[in-house]
Amino acid sequence: MAKSRKSFVCQSCGATTGKWAGQCEACNDWNSIVEEENLTHPSGLGKGQPSQSKGRIITLSDLEGEDAPPPRMISGISEFDRACGGGLVPGSAILIGGDPGIGKSTILLQAVGKLAAGGTKTIYISGEESVSQVRMRAKRLGLSQCPVRLGSETNLRDILTTLDKEPGLQVVVIDSIQTMYADTVGSAPGTVTQVRTCAQELIRYAKRKNVCIFLVGHVTKDGQIAGPRVLEHMVDTVLYFEGDRGHQFRILRAVKNRFGATDEIGVFEMSDLGLQEVPNPSALFIGNRSGDISGSAIFAGMEGSRPMLVEIQALVAPSTLGQPRRAVVGWDNGRLAMIIAVLDARCGLGLGAYDIYLNVAGGLRITEPAADMAVAAALISSLSDRPIPEETILFGEISLSGEIRPVSQAEARIKESSKLGFAQAYMPANIKLKGKGLKLMELDQITKLVDLVAQDALQ
Repeated sequence: MAKSRKSFVCQSCGATTGKWAGQCEACNDWNSIVEEENLTHPSGLGKGQPSQSKGRIITLSDLEGEDAPPPRMISGISEFDRACGGGLVPGSAILIGGDPGIGKSTILLQAVGKLAAGGTKTIYISGEESVSQVRMRAKRLGLSQCPVRLGSETNLRDILTTLDKEPGLQVVVIDSIQTMYADTVGSAPGTVTQVRTCAQELIRYAKRKNVCIFLVGHVTKDGQIAGPRVLEHMVDTVLYFEGDRGHQFRILRAVKNRFGATDEIGVFEMSDLGLQEVPNPSALFIGNRSGDISGSAIFAGMEGSRPMLVEIQALVAPSTLGQPRRAVVGWDNGRLAMIIAVLDARCGLGLGAYDIYLNVAGGLRITEPAADMAVAAALISSLSDRPIPEETILFGEISLSGEIRPVSQAEARIKESSKLGFAQAYMPANIKLKGKGLKLMELDQITKLVDLVAQDALQ
């Protein structure tokens, strides 16, 4: 007979302790430790004691081999397939997270609807909505005729029993993993132990039956997927839905992928008919730009393997406060402080006495250091009230010494800019390019960028 054993588990990091405490010693979070009851087998396996029986000998193999690449199931939504690494791999587990209402359930319903219409057997299990509610969304998206099997259940045992009885099943969606519960665990649904146990059983089913399974995950207030961090290590692919509710654009970003490139993105636009693909996001992000306004610069960036052009807007205004204000949307606040310090120390601009506002247009978030030169140019342009020359793109990393350092994939950035009609590029020196197509202004010091943008107007 199974024994009941109580333990105290941190709901932030999953650390287990023998007694309750106000602060977790592992992650230092306050009031995150909750008492949970686990059912363990009387043999002692649940208490960390080794089994008395011998294990089987596993088969070992060499690194050399001619294994074929895993087959892919194409959903028909090219941006979704791109984020997944080129399609869905049978037997893989994919975790998708994002803010409430960002479109996680919508994009998954659209994807399984397209797959089912193409002959793929799919099941959609919802623990948050009833079957009628899912049908209402499918009707709004125009997917009512797609042969997707629906279910509404939260008991893990019932779900696995149902899935085992479905022959030829290929794709399963669990929406969401935080609502599932295993009756072998005494804690409430959504706790660390429940999330970890349910995810482990579902992933084991996916590997055993060679079924691609999607797990929808809630996020915490700081944007991380709720539950233990080990959940992201267990799955094969982790997708994050990014976007601002004030904008119609949504970014599906792959932060982990065992079958494809990481940091690959898919771009969507929210509409009345669901999420629509954006095949050319560069043209969309810079489509409404006016070329004669100061404080605006076009950055040629890379998102995964895709070059993307985006507008960076800056406003430098005299400050009436003792401590000037800094407001940043879509970029790193600490990196902005570094760029301001370099411009002050190496170029003598005195930006530290001004209020500075920086925005990445379209709701996109930029993480790569190659945006340094575009941000610096936007700040210089706003301070001098002189627009950056029209049809100009910028990219390059700025060091603390004021040097402009080369960045990767410069040729792809230039090619994308030329395709969209840009005429010149401000870029780091010592980069060899073939088939340029643009007038290249190679810069090695930040002072040269100041001279080009401000044209000595700051003297």
